[in-house]
Order: sequence, then structure tokens, then C-alpha cells
Amino acid sequence: MQTLHEIAPLRETLREHRIAGRRIALVPTMGNLHEGHLSLVDRARALADVVVATLFVNPLQFGAGEDFGQYPRTLDDDREQLATRGCDVLFVPSVETLYPGGLESQTTIHVPDISEGLCGGTRVGHFDGVATVVSLLFHLIQPDIACFGEKDFQQLAVIRKLVADLHFPIEIVGVPTVRAEDGLALSSRNGYLTASDRALAPTFHLMLSRCRDALSSGQSPGTALADATQALQEAGFRLDYLELRGPLLAPFDAAKHREGRLLGAVYLGSTRLIDNLAVTFRSPDAGTRHG
Repeated sequence: MQTLHEIAPLRETLREHRIAGRRIALVPTMGNLHEGHLSLVDRARALADVVVATLFVNPLQFGAGEDFGQYPRTLDDDREQLATRGCDVLFVPSVETLYPGGLESQTTIHVPDISEGLCGGTRVGHFDGVATVVSLLFHLIQPDIACFGEKDFQQLAVIRKLVADLHFPIEIVGVPTVRAEDGLALSSRNGYLTASDRALAPTFHLMLSRCRDALSSGQSPGTALADATQALQEAGFRLDYLELRGPLLAPFDAAKHREGRLLGAVYLGSTRLIDNLAVTFRSPDAGTRHG
């Protein structure tokens, strides 16, 4: 596996692969890798001839008071895991390499509508940072495929719209969420949890699963979401949001949507957890949303 830090050698390496007619897949990450990230590499490996991973803790997607400075940087361990899983090229740029003019003067990209609300409502500007760095990586690497996890479902939707709107010739592949044995969605931020919070954390997924099942059985969204909200709060979670959305994260419309997505974000102490589940509806008389 090649590890590259600068743009010129990255472009030259990938140019040679393109001349040889090889299909390139991209897996963007912020490092501190776990099995969820590595499942993206596995999927990319199955779909392409060359797998490029990136490790970059992107300051543009962190808001004031968030954990940019504390976010774990584990390059040596990450490199070993990526090499073991068959990654071909690892790009590890500095902030100065990707944003040579400085963060204050950096051109940014805003993806309207779909980036607002949910995580975008709490983390204002977060998805502008995501869209900007992903666009830069798409431009520099020019992959045929890019793999993103479904755990960050709103991020995946933002990137799909970005690609469609800007006509990037890239196939976006969503990869299912990887979970611990107790159901907790894997996340680099799970390492922030205390032992007692880690023991409680799987209850978040359990409550989402019960809410999904209630919705699928015909319970109204208002009732199902209110019950889940109460259960989460009584269990010790601080709710950020719990919402039901339709396809492509559109507002849920019971008259026409037979499928939806249940999305939630909660806090345990200072640690924020997100998760989501697909929902299939049997009842035509579901409502819209509990807020």
C-alpha cells in the first residue's frame, strides 16, 4: 500500500492506474478506523481494481465547541488495518495541503434543503464542511465509485445530491451500518463513552427498533415517536432529535410513502450518538411526524 501526503504524487499514481484502464474506488474517512470503516474498504475492494482511502480530520465540518482537537488520530494503526484489508493507496493530506489559502478564505459548497434539519439543525454548517472536503477529494482522486456508510444517512443523502447536482461521474455506494454484538452502531466517538454509558448505549438502537416495529405494524408516527421519545428520556438519554422521513429524506407523506427512514440522535453525557433504520409501512393511515 502506498501512503501519500501530497497532491502531485497522488495524481501521478492515479493517472497511471487510469491509463491502465483500472477502476478506482474511494473510501473517505477521518481515521481512528473500526470495522464499520473497514466494511467500506471491503465493499470498494469488491467493486473496483484500485482502492483509495483517505485519512483527514476535516476542520470545516466541526463547529465551535466540538471535538476537532480531541478527535483521535491513530495513523499507524489505521495504516496497518487498511493494508491488511487490501487498500492500495492511502492519501493523508495536511490541512495546509487541502486548504492552502486558509480556512477563512476557503471556497465552500452548500447543498440546500437536504442538509438542513436533523444533524444539520444541531450542527450548523457541518454539511457545508462535508460537501466541501468530499468535492475536493472527488476532484483530486476522480474515482469511479465512492463508498459511504449508511449510519451517517443524512451525510449519504447530501453526497448523493451533491454528485447529481454537480454532475460528478461517480457512483455513490451506500454500505449498511456495522454494529457491535449488542446492537450499538460502530462509531469512532464510541470511545468517548464511560463504562456505564457504554453499557446503556445499545438501548438507543433497541428503542429505535421498537419504534420501527410499531410503525410497521400500523401505529401512527405521532404515537410511536412520542412513546420512543419518552422511553429514551426515561432510560437516561438526552434527545437531540427523533424523526420519520420519507424516501430521500423528504418529509414523510402517509398518502404516498410506503417506505421511510427513522432517524435519531441522542446524547449520553457529552457523547452524541446517531442511528437510523429503514421502515416499511403496512398501514395507509400513518401520520407525518412527532417533533
